[in-house]
Amino acid sequence: MLTTITLIFSFLVALIFFLLLKFSCNKTIQRKSTEKPLVIEKRPTVVTTPQLSNQLAQTGS
Repeated sequence: MLTTITLIFSFLVALIFFLLLKFSCNKTIQRKSTEKPLVIEKRPTVVTTPQLSNQLAQTGS
C-alpha cells in the first residue's frame, strides 16, 4: 500500500514537472522566409577638370 502511494505520488510529481518544463521554456520564433534587407546604392559624384581648377588656390608659380 505504501509503495503504491509512493509510486502514484512520484508519477504525478514527474508529470507536473515535465508539463511545467514544456510550457515555461523560452522558445524563439523561427521564420520560414528570410527577408532581404533594402540596399540603397549611392552613385559616386564625378569631379570634372573645370570644377577642380576653380577650387585650387593660385600658388604664384
